[in-house]
Amino acid sequence: MRLPAVAIACAFASGIAIGLWPGVAQHELSPALLRVALLSAILLITFAAFLSARDRLYSAAIVSLSAWIVLGACGAVVSNQPKPTNYILNIVDRGEIDLHTPLRWRGVLRDEPAALPGGTAYDINLTSVDFEERSIPTKGGLRVSYSPHGPADPFPDVHVGDRVAVVTQARLPQLFRDEGAFDRRAYLRAQGVDLTATLRSAKLLQLTAASNNSPHNALARLRRRLRESLAAVLPNSPDEAAVLRAMLLGDRSFLDRSESVNFQKTGVFHVLVVAGLHVGAFAAFLFWLARKLRLSRIWTSLAIILCVICYVAVVEQRPPVLRAALMTFVVILALLFFRRVELLNSVAVAALIFLVASPSLLADSSFQLSFLSMFCIAALALPWLEETIEPFTRGMRGWRDVTRDVSHPPNVAQFRIDMRSISAWFEAKVPGVLAARTTSGAASLIALVFHVAEMIVLTLVLQIGMLPLLARDFHRVTLSGPLANLFAVPLTGILVPLGFATLAASTFSHGAASILARPLRWLTALLIHGVNTIAHIPRWSYRIPAPPLWLILFFFGLAIAFAFALRTESPGSVWIKRFSLALLLSAAAAIAIFPFSPRWQHGSLELTVLDVGQGDSLLLVSPSGHTILIDAGGSFDAPAHRGEVRGPDPGEDAVSPYLWSRGFKQIDVVALTHAHQDHLGGLTAIFENFKVKTLWLGRDVASPQQKQLEALAISKGTRVIHELRGNHLDWDGAQTDFLWPQIVPEEIAQSAKNDDSLVFRVSYGDRSFLLPGDAEKLSERSILAESDPQALRSDILKIGHHGSKNSSTPDFLAAVQPRLAVISSGAENPYGHPAPQLLERLQLAGIATLRTDASGAVHILTDGKQFEVWCFVACPEIATQLNSTEPQAPQNQQSNQQK
Repeated sequence: MRLPAVAIACAFASGIAIGLWPGVAQHELSPALLRVALLSAILLITFAAFLSARDRLYSAAIVSLSAWIVLGACGAVVSNQPKPTNYILNIVDRGEIDLHTPLRWRGVLRDEPAALPGGTAYDINLTSVDFEERSIPTKGGLRVSYSPHGPADPFPDVHVGDRVAVVTQARLPQLFRDEGAFDRRAYLRAQGVDLTATLRSAKLLQLTAASNNSPHNALARLRRRLRESLAAVLPNSPDEAAVLRAMLLGDRSFLDRSESVNFQKTGVFHVLVVAGLHVGAFAAFLFWLARKLRLSRIWTSLAIILCVICYVAVVEQRPPVLRAALMTFVVILALLFFRRVELLNSVAVAALIFLVASPSLLADSSFQLSFLSMFCIAALALPWLEETIEPFTRGMRGWRDVTRDVSHPPNVAQFRIDMRSISAWFEAKVPGVLAARTTSGAASLIALVFHVAEMIVLTLVLQIGMLPLLARDFHRVTLSGPLANLFAVPLTGILVPLGFATLAASTFSHGAASILARPLRWLTALLIHGVNTIAHIPRWSYRIPAPPLWLILFFFGLAIAFAFALRTESPGSVWIKRFSLALLLSAAAAIAIFPFSPRWQHGSLELTVLDVGQGDSLLLVSPSGHTILIDAGGSFDAPAHRGEVRGPDPGEDAVSPYLWSRGFKQIDVVALTHAHQDHLGGLTAIFENFKVKTLWLGRDVASPQQKQLEALAISKGTRVIHELRGNHLDWDGAQTDFLWPQIVPEEIAQSAKNDDSLVFRVSYGDRSFLLPGDAEKLSERSILAESDPQALRSDILKIGHHGSKNSSTPDFLAAVQPRLAVISSGAENPYGHPAPQLLERLQLAGIATLRTDASGAVHILTDGKQFEVWCFVACPEIATQLNSTEPQAPQNQQSNQQK
């Protein structure tokens, strides 16, 4: 078997996939069953050894791989066992503590305080929490953020390893319960953060015991000093300093958001993530330096391994860095003991080590992307280059030496002969010195062209090979990736060693560091300018829905077939390569184009009230599949200009993923009810991610945020229309009537108000929805006074202003007579929405109620006669109240999902 490690890694990964399958992972593995499974694996391995001794190698391989599958399944189930009983989230779930009030939390600082734009973050490994005059031992992670209110309120003077006590109200990280939404809690939990909190005063964080001088604490303090040194040597270049903090030390806290997006658009965001590229560039620099110093192979290997270990310790032991370092160690050790390295086997060995240590990594997107990129290089790019460009690249070395021709293939040897012939002819025509320099320069240029061609092939293979996972996880297709990588990767190879040389110099001499900082700043500015320029090329980057699972599996099946064909030397292998490559490119085109129709119920009107926290976002889908998106949520906090580490953006993290999960690439109408941040904030992401045909606005408002949104819409080719009271729209058989705001000729409101909300009613057959935005009692009275009562009656009412006590007044409810009320509000929001008075009114009126903070996204479907209702968190009792029989989820939708 030429690739034994690959076969073993694939078998072990297959077993893990079985163990992580939802039906298996939900069950705890009993000790007895575990012993049986392990005994079975041992017996299979013993039987494989017996077959191998009898020269039945293929049978032995099959039995051995079966044992690895069993071991993988056991490892996955074991790693998926429940957390201990004193784990903080288990304590919260059991109701032993109340997170609605400030508590005293005790623990140990995991790292040095992390600087943020305008504040600091403290990551604490919890040891106990005080609740109701008793201390409860616990485990878990708490992230506390603090922003001083002035010079009189300084930062707490604490360091890594210190034992601290902090009085604060901790919360579970915000979670949007919508199909396809970004799971922020799982993302933070992978970083060891289970709860988050905001510190009101520095006095509330107290040092209870100082740390010891352990190696871990010393490295953390070193990382902090390096971050401070980087800011000191680039005091007047915040953009360059922020990019270098990310590239060298893995700290993206100070990245400008627009720059971060530009790196994503161009497909070079990986240069900002300390991972394989950076470790590889660092190792390559060390290898070049060792060659210049004429070190032996053993000393070169040992020096590189030692320096990479130090590098990983300095930049922090994050999983991508550890994976890249382990891959480097495997390759270096293989080179030390063998003449030829089979890179694909080395990749498989590294993957196997990580999966044995943590089987759940198989489901981690970062792990998948890391090893997929290595697979693309080792299994696709390098074999292709070995057959095409690489022989000519090697042939350019010592091309004047005739004696080396026999060591090259015939076509390369002929190329060298032609090079010498042309050179001799040219040198005979031109004076000696000039001719020699010209031919040498031409040869160097040809060698450079070959190297550039190799890099182009590598970037193309990586862009195509990683397309399915990038489309699945990030919903982005980047056509400019090969060009941007051709520009950014060589610069990164210079910036990483130069950056660390500058940091090393800063520890000894500020003057020497300043000298090195000048070219470092210029090269970083060049990188930023180049990326920004490429990012602004129109239509070179766009967002798409995730491809279906069958297409992803089909693509990777073709990629594996093509990889095998590249290693096959049979007579028909050329046609197999061409056929598999053609199919592979066709599958890649299908992923990039996404020619699939969105999922919707033909002949039915659908309303989805999305969970966007404390905000509003609703999706209407007409009987013919046309869409109206009403608002997109948004944070109440004004977005910071700088800081890649940020709070959630509902438009990007919730609304867009939900639309992509349905297969939508464009939206017919976006309706902004009014220009408050909790309705408007997420719409910027919507216009960036989707083609929007029309924007509906209500009354003209002198709001900078609304004007910016209008300008963005116009720049994207969207038509802007103002809809006011009295307007009517026939929408695929569904009637839309606008009830508010009142027509006020040539009047522009000075600020956005809840009572200026766009209010409209949508009816289909005998059923109707009333959608009032944030309208409160003032506008409700006006609507009641100027409307026919029959025109207001609606089966479904989206409660105004998130359930404020000033909305949905008794008179308004009596006129509408809804059968179901839906409230869009954030869990534990600071405004107390929905108000107890409102909930009491709904209960007294006998109106069934659903809330997004409890049920997540609420989906309502009607054929004009009956309703079907389902929620992200199951709500079957509501459907029973609306219809005589229990409804079923519509076609192509998942019913009653529960997370």
